[in-house]
Formats: sequence, structure tokens, C-alpha cells
Amino acid sequence: MDKRQAIGSWLSGPRAAMEDAGAEFGYPGKDLGLPADGPGSIARPGRRLGALAVDWALCLLIAYGLITDGYGQATSNWALLIFLVLSVLTVGTLGFTPGKRLFGLRVVDLGTGRVNPPRALLRSVLLCLAVPALIWDRDGRGLHDRLARTVEVRL
Repeated sequence: MDKRQAIGSWLSGPRAAMEDAGAEFGYPGKDLGLPADGPGSIARPGRRLGALAVDWALCLLIAYGLITDGYGQATSNWALLIFLVLSVLTVGTLGFTPGKRLFGLRVVDLGTGRVNPPRALLRSVLLCLAVPALIWDRDGRGLHDRLARTVEVRL
């Protein structure tokens, strides 16, 4: 291996270096028994971020219009609380928030296929902390999903 290959493998990341060495990772969700694409496959990051943006905008609108009388730190704090309540109630009962529904996503339990309210509460609290949602595994699931034993899939 020359220096250019060594630097190239470092720049492309550990997954690419392992694939070059012959390791087979498969597609995201393969280890979870999910299909590669289509309904029931792992939700891609773009859709997840879009759904999160829609939900956050909805919560900001509610906080701004109904609770605070202007935009400030109080509006953001109220929006976070509204986001937590919205996420727990809708994911715990329906399996999706308004933004997830708009983007064709659903949160499911790995064992039963339905998310119960305590798991939705754990997932939502960890999501509101933001750091667990930024740590992803090979399947694209955030730490909040791994700890709650849930996965976000396409409808």
C-alpha cells in the first residue's frame, strides 16, 4: 500500500477502508431484518431531518401564537416542551408525528411493531437532549432509537 492509498482510506472513513479490505456490511437495516428499500426500510437521514424540521416549526408556531407574545428564549423553551409532549403522545399512540406522517415515516418497536407510551417517552426525552440523536450506528439509527429499541421506517 502506498501513501496515497493510506491517506485515501483515512479520508474516506473506516467503513470504506473495511469494505476495501473485503468486509461485507450489507444495506442499512439488514441486521434488523428490514428490507433494503421501499415500505418498511430504514428511513434515510434527509427524510428524518425534514420531518423534524416540520415538527419543530409546528411547535414553534404553537408556542409563539398561543403561549408567548413574541419570539425569544421563552418561545424556544415552550416549543421544546410542546415538542416533547407532541412526540410522546403521537408516537406513543399512532407511531408518527405530523412531520413524520408528511414525509411518510413511522416509528416501530423492533419486537412488536408498535411503540408503547413508555418507550415513546424514553425516545422523546432522549431526542430532546439532541446528543443521542446525533450518534448514529451502522444502520442509521440514533442512540435514542437504540436505547428505546425502536427504528424509524418508511411507510
